[in-house]
Amino acid sequence: MIKVQNLRKSFNGVEALNIASLEIHPGECVGVVGNNGAGKTTFFKSMLDLLKPDDGFISVEDAHVNLSADWQNHLNAFIDESFLIEFLKPKEYLTFILKMKNSQFGVEELLEKYAEFSNKDIDENKKYIRNLSTGTKVRIGVLSLLAGDPKYIVMDEPFAHIDPTSQAKLRKLIRAQKGQGRSVIVSSHNLQNIAESCDRVILIEGGQVKYDVEVNDKNMRELEAYFYN
Repeated sequence: MIKVQNLRKSFNGVEALNIASLEIHPGECVGVVGNNGAGKTTFFKSMLDLLKPDDGFISVEDAHVNLSADWQNHLNAFIDESFLIEFLKPKEYLTFILKMKNSQFGVEELLEKYAEFSNKDIDENKKYIRNLSTGTKVRIGVLSLLAGDPKYIVMDEPFAHIDPTSQAKLRKLIRAQKGQGRSVIVSSHNLQNIAESCDRVILIEGGQVKYDVEVNDKNMRELEAYFYN
């Protein structure tokens, strides 16, 4: 379980996060939504120990992320292109990640298993990652999340820079993780992508959780009205 308790973070006196309590269990697909500056990325970076909270904690499988590295055995994350090693080629990078995660299978098996999402442009690409399109970089980052056997996968705005076909494939991939007992935590500005891939949605606004509801027609209509009214 991922547990958030009394989490607070401020920048220059402005509160960026204030989450009293939140739990995410294995096997859940959770969408995180909110306007720009709402606190979504700050929340994700706090979850990955990239930002130190002013108060409270986040734990992954009972390991406080700012006190122990044990949580890294359970969680894989891709926030942005900075998570990639851009002087490597796609297969070189994925091979490195698989070895780091002590994966039981190699890059060819990974690409074959997720061939629908990876496409030949990753399997056959000879360019360095730094020379690839942003959309291709995102797909490489998503594939890297599937290395090892994580209980939790965290993605920040993965839909933003990929084409509609890849978005549909990513929604399918996210749903498939639940069948393997994994929990996916994914943020998006597009409510439709969340509705079609997740079973729970959390709305963060002003650094606080305003909604934490099941994904269904009624709740999604209420969320849409929140943003558009």
